[in-house]
Amino acid sequence: MILMKNIIREGHPTLETVAKEVRLPLSSGDKKLLKEMLEFIINSQDDEMVEKYGLRPAVGIAAPQVNVSKRMFACHVTDFDGTLYSYALVNPVLKAKSTEIIYVPGGEGCLSVDRETEGITPRYKSVTFEALSYDIASGQLIPVELSLEGYVGIVFQHEFDHINGVMFTTKLFSELPFAEPAFHLPDENDTI
Repeated sequence: MILMKNIIREGHPTLETVAKEVRLPLSSGDKKLLKEMLEFIINSQDDEMVEKYGLRPAVGIAAPQVNVSKRMFACHVTDFDGTLYSYALVNPVLKAKSTEIIYVPGGEGCLSVDRETEGITPRYKSVTFEALSYDIASGQLIPVELSLEGYVGIVFQHEFDHINGVMFTTKLFSELPFAEPAFHLPDENDTI
């Protein structure tokens, strides 16, 4: 089980290194790590598990964040329509990206960054990834093409940056006049 103590922090050289391609077939260690990364995210979204194990809520984690320099990451995130995107990906490749730029209002967060950050990170409004998706139940790798947009696309881009040795903190801007927010935060005067 991955815990917060297993996650390396900003400044560690593994986070600044382009991760290596994962050799196939997957080793038992790679299968175990993919399963544990996805379980960590799911556990981090469960209030009881968060309290019991001191987890920080997350929607994604990349292998370099647990000091394994391999091109693998996991995401477990729901879009605003309620569609769940739950994947443990191996050797993802960014195949297409939009010209439109968006950002997370209020800025992004990261398990490997303990400090408060100011600024917003530009992301493509839509992206297409090709990857091998590890099916935890069957232990099989399934080729996938994922067309993602909005917040879900941002999450996958954030994790993809990790396997390329890029931290979101190196891409912070105080404003992005050419970009749109991925969503709007409720105003304190809004009624629910």
